[in-house]
Order: sequence, then C-alpha cells, then structure tokens
Amino acid sequence: MQAVLAIAIGVLTASGVYLLLRPRSFQVIMGLTLLSYAVNLFIFSMGRLKVDSEPILIPGLASTMANTADPMPQALVLTAIVIGFAMTALFLVVLLASRGLHGTDHVDGEEGEQ
Repeated sequence: MQAVLAIAIGVLTASGVYLLLRPRSFQVIMGLTLLSYAVNLFIFSMGRLKVDSEPILIPGLASTMANTADPMPQALVLTAIVIGFAMTALFLVVLLASRGLHGTDHVDGEEGEQ
C-alpha cells in the first residue's frame, strides 16, 4: 500500500512540475492543481496508513496511537482541498480575464515557437 501511494505521489508531482513549465496558462493552472493533490496525499500519508481505524476514542479501548488514527492530517487535507478549489476557481477567472484582454493564453503574453 505504501509503495502504491509513494508512486502516486511521485507521478502527480512529476506531472505537476511538467505542466508548470508549459507556456500556456491553463496548463500552469492544472500543474498547480496536480501539485496540490500530491501535497494532500503526502500530508494524508504522514498520519500513518491505517485501515478500519476510527479517528475518535472508543470507550473501553486504550487511547494509544496504535488503536486510533491521527485526525490532524485528515483535517489539514480537508482544509487544503477547500482552499485549493477556491484557488483554482480564482486562477481560472484570472485566466479568462487575461485571455480577453490580451487575446492569448500564453504565460508571457506572446505566441512563441514550440
């Protein structure tokens, strides 16, 4: 399970960095989105991968980290998802406004050789 998650984080990070280096604004926005997904998965994995474990305490069960999941990474990732969605929506509005003003969606504002 850890190997699959590590590979997924690596692929998302590599794809995000590749798209960040592209000349078009939409590709840059998608690269930022993929990087935020990779960071969310990384933060979530730092809370230990544990299946069928509640993030709350159960009466009669010892309150150790072996018996419960850590709720802090879950809360951080949930907050990051909401902030990332708002950031993506804002960037798309700025992209549309920039395209309307300049007539191109290139990051530097000029059609270049590819």
